[in-house]
Amino acid sequence: MSNHKLKLIVGLGNPGPQYRYNRHNVGVWFLDAICRQYGGELRAEPRFHGHCGRVLIEGQDIRLLFPTTFMNRSGQSVAALCHYYDIEPEQMLVAYDEIDFPVGTTKLKAGGGHGGHNGMRDIISALGGANNFYRLRIGVGHPGDKNKVANYVLSDPGKDDSISIEHDIGQAMKVLPLMVNGQWSQAMLQLHSNTAPDKPAADKKQS
Repeated sequence: MSNHKLKLIVGLGNPGPQYRYNRHNVGVWFLDAICRQYGGELRAEPRFHGHCGRVLIEGQDIRLLFPTTFMNRSGQSVAALCHYYDIEPEQMLVAYDEIDFPVGTTKLKAGGGHGGHNGMRDIISALGGANNFYRLRIGVGHPGDKNKVANYVLSDPGKDDSISIEHDIGQAMKVLPLMVNGQWSQAMLQLHSNTAPDKPAADKKQS
């Protein structure tokens, strides 16, 4: 998987202004950052059940997708676009919120399970069980009680956490050219060294 070049970046979230700044939508924040830097625009594409865009990065045509099916049906959108453009799972990066990471920790990963994330679960299912795509896991922290997770991810982070998440997205943007060129090991090394939390997770969760 180490040398696959990128063709599609998916940012997970829920549609509608009430969800825009939720923790569950940080994957879409990443898409917005890409659009700002590379002059892209996300527009509704009904046949793909989402908002789509295209940008040129490192001379390569990269498609962007925000599934607007609501999180737990994200796979319907991803599968439709992948099938139409003949994009293989290993040519795709999915950005999403990771509650198992404290705010300030963001990591790249190749393959793996869904980790309990409903959007990821549906994508793997819709791709026929294929899980060999790349993930950008943006740490949003954990409320400390599994019964509070649903409300937590569907709420907006506080100011300090928002700044940390935006910083991590900025660091991911810096390694995006490496990802596009299939230089995943270098991208991971650089990103992980620049998005380590500067204090213990327990301290961060008190803010």
